[in-house]
Amino acid sequence: MAVLGVALGIGIAVGPTASADPDAVVQTEAGAVAPAPAAPAAPVAVPDPTAPAPDPMAAGPVPAGDASPAAVAACSLFAEAVDNASVFYGDFADTIDGSTRPDYSDPIVSTTNVSGRTALRESAAKAMNAAGTPGLSPDIAGPMRAWSVDATKLLLKMGLRGSGDTLNVTASELNDDAHNAQMACALAGTHA
Repeated sequence: MAVLGVALGIGIAVGPTASADPDAVVQTEAGAVAPAPAAPAAPVAVPDPTAPAPDPMAAGPVPAGDASPAAVAACSLFAEAVDNASVFYGDFADTIDGSTRPDYSDPIVSTTNVSGRTALRESAAKAMNAAGTPGLSPDIAGPMRAWSVDATKLLLKMGLRGSGDTLNVTASELNDDAHNAQMACALAGTHA
């Protein structure tokens, strides 16, 4: 036991000292004073793979480059219109499932038809307001107005219980208008 105590005492007496101060000096076994070794680099944070991905749209529109405030505001408003219309019209399109002659007497088709038309009406108005933003370039406003007109045509065809083919033609026109407006916004340095 005495031998263990002596060995422990020697180990403590000649062992290197630890310090929380990174600039501290340590005494080596030979008795010389040397600077403390550099602290190891901080560990790199690894993202939790089970955590949901951050939503890039959560922060709202971010103007890129020289986007005018009018373009940023209008394109943001237009994006809201397109998102709203696509959700509710998409529900209706899913219920008719590409049929040539939708069964408008089906309660689900009827309900999604009403909600789809309502969303298209609201979205057409919002897109037209976006197109009327003061100072907005006609290159951006034009496709937004075209989208608004085609959204109105689509809601009328839905209200008149149009065939699947006529709905598809107008929905394709609407998609083309949305693409053109989004490209115009991108060329202006913002997004829709």
